[in-house]
Amino acid sequence: MNNSSQNTKRTKYIFITGGVLSSLGKGLAAASIGALLESRGLTVTFQKLDPYINVDPGTMNPFQHGEVYVTDDGAETDLDMGHYERYTNAVMAQINNYTSGRIYYSVITKERRGEYLGGTVQVIPHITDEIKAAVLQLDGSVDIAIIEIGGTIGDIEGLPFVEAIRQLRSDLGREYSLFIHLTLVPYIKAAGEVKTKPTQHSVKELRADGIQPDILLCRTEVPLNADLKKKIALFCNVPHDAVITAIDVDSIYEVPLHFHEEGLDAKILELLNVWTGKPNIEPWKQLVYNLKNPQHTVTIAITGKYVDLTESYKSLHEALIHGGIANQAKVELRYLSAEELEEGAPVQLLKGCDGILVPGGFGKRGAEGKINAITFARENKIPFFGICLGMQLAVVDYSRNVIGIKSAHSSELDPFTSDPVIYLCKEWFDYRNNQVQVRDENSDMGGTLRLGAYPCVLKPGTLAEAAYRTEEISERHRHRYEFNNAYREQLENGGLKVSGTSPDNNLVEIVEIEDHPWFLGCQFHPEFKSKPMKPHPLFRDFIKAALTYRKRT
Repeated sequence: MNNSSQNTKRTKYIFITGGVLSSLGKGLAAASIGALLESRGLTVTFQKLDPYINVDPGTMNPFQHGEVYVTDDGAETDLDMGHYERYTNAVMAQINNYTSGRIYYSVITKERRGEYLGGTVQVIPHITDEIKAAVLQLDGSVDIAIIEIGGTIGDIEGLPFVEAIRQLRSDLGREYSLFIHLTLVPYIKAAGEVKTKPTQHSVKELRADGIQPDILLCRTEVPLNADLKKKIALFCNVPHDAVITAIDVDSIYEVPLHFHEEGLDAKILELLNVWTGKPNIEPWKQLVYNLKNPQHTVTIAITGKYVDLTESYKSLHEALIHGGIANQAKVELRYLSAEELEEGAPVQLLKGCDGILVPGGFGKRGAEGKINAITFARENKIPFFGICLGMQLAVVDYSRNVIGIKSAHSSELDPFTSDPVIYLCKEWFDYRNNQVQVRDENSDMGGTLRLGAYPCVLKPGTLAEAAYRTEEISERHRHRYEFNNAYREQLENGGLKVSGTSPDNNLVEIVEIEDHPWFLGCQFHPEFKSKPMKPHPLFRDFIKAALTYRKRT
């Protein structure tokens, strides 16, 4: 008789920590490792454990946290989820991103229900057990799970997560767990030397928490020679072939190739005792070649509120690059402050741009500047792409300046407008849960959002249908306000084309305008589903239209 437990697939875990300082690139490192393991035929997934107390980043200011990434199931997550999905076939969901706030909230809820039988609730074992349970949800789902610990070793809020993965090493065993530590090896220009001391201290801090790293990723500006690697290996107690140079690169899509050249994927498989065939990294080589050898150049203006912090538009930035790859074009991005467009003439700021994109966002700051950019694109036949708020403001522009509804606005931006062409829809059908959702102005901030993937039916003969080449699509949303159907007939009769709606025809998802080479706005965020080797159809066609405009002018 077969023993079913012996046939159960066990997942092996890679835990990635970071030291010295933040923003070294743990997310990109994790995604690149996942890409290399997939290239060898393994299945992978990811998880990001974030130490901050917020339950999720949904209500956080982009200046503090950067982009909020949205999954199909409606989770508002860390932007590293975007890296994971772009580099691999893994699909992220609620279980792939946990914060301290979410972990503590779960434990406190259990305590209030009496699940701890009156015992004293403590960080160890209750918080650490909750973290371990979150990680072990992934067991059996894939060959390798890559777990990124947010923050920097030594941060007080990150200690429960570090303790939890220390315990998991004992629980899982060495062949089922691997510790990778990303650290900094700075080049001191004045001395002309590379310094290993920050790495030594970072590893010392990690070892004080009970974790000996198996592999070191050393972020550096210059290559590390054999002597430096041996020095780091000696002081950090790792094999010299486990010291990997994580050198700065021109494009983030070169990282998997550099890691492979350093032997990182081979070392990981050796330590986890996994056998695979040779990796197929040719697609990555071709991708990098295409990026470095474009045949065309195109300039795209991005008009938003957070242009001084481009991490706020990380997925958008990458999706535009992907659109360029599909058209053998280098995409030069010009970030323009919407507030500047309120103050000055758009023609001066937008001069020389081949396409204009207005991204999503919340709040009225800069709204009139974005509308000015939309008007300029519409009147001058410049390819335009509006996403979420960008689509809503395109409706406002068309209502005011073409239809003649001068007081048209979004009730989000002007609660007292007499013509709310964009408004808070109080009831809508949730196709994921097969039920009607109800919301109003008094709902929790997160509760009023339409989040995650929703279906959309496309109208034949439109730009949208030409891009997707299908009748029905599914895209990810993150917004509160909707197109007001009370104005739909008037706007459509005036030339605004509704090219995509919900299956019940109640929610307007995509609008276009006639007599324009390429003008499209969508309620959803297509950037979340774009990959370098599979560019999103709308970004592909937007860049194609921008190239055509550039040649024409």
